[in-house]
Parts: sequence; structure tokens; C-alpha cells
Amino acid sequence: MDGAEIIDEYLVRSGLEYDALDDGVWVIHDEDDNLDNVVLTWSPPIVVFRVKLMDAPTDATKRSQLFEQLLQLNASDMVAGAYGLEGNAIVATETLQSENLDFNEFQAGIEGLTMALTSHYEQLRSFHTNS
Repeated sequence: MDGAEIIDEYLVRSGLEYDALDDGVWVIHDEDDNLDNVVLTWSPPIVVFRVKLMDAPTDATKRSQLFEQLLQLNASDMVAGAYGLEGNAIVATETLQSENLDFNEFQAGIEGLTMALTSHYEQLRSFHTNS
């Protein structure tokens, strides 16, 4: 079995709803765990879970405050993941090595991202605005 087939099997075992978009790309839907529209990409030698949180504020002060908060969270709470800026979008990612990836590691990647999004929600929601 190749890596894509293994990840597909892990998604089935996890019980998460998902769509396979392309070879090595899936979108996970689990609104119950606040984990919706997570893009999962298998690109050897890594597996990346990525979710867009919000657009960055256009107000310079709020933008600066948000970036500082994200850097602090990266340093203190994100173990295998990170917050980042992709274009103007704030994203959260979790990265795993694909070689010898087992189901427990796969599940831990999903849970790590879920835990970060859930526990950081209150700190970050004030930055979620249309401007």
C-alpha cells in the first residue's frame, strides 16, 4: 500500500467525514469538533493538515496584535504545528513525517490541531472581523 492509500484507510478508521479531492489531497469535515474544511495533503516525506482560520485584519494595530499573539502561541502551545500567514489568510498547520506513519500518530495530528483551535478560539476570535 502506498502512502495515499494508508492515509485514506486512516481517515476511514478515524470516522471523520472527508472528501478525496485529488491524489494525495483530502478535505476533512467534522463540525462537531470544530474541525471543518481541513485540507490534508500527502507530499512525501510529509503529511500536512491545514485549515484557514480567518483573514488577517486590515487595521495595522489589530494586525500587529494578532501576529504577536500567534507568535506567542507558536512558541508555547503548538508542538508539531504552527500558525502562519498564507497570502492574507491566517492558517493553522500540523505536520507529520509520512514515512512509517502509524494510525496513532495520524490521530494525534488531527487531535493536536483540534485542541489548538478549540483552546485558542477565545484568544483569537476578537481578531476575526471583516476589516
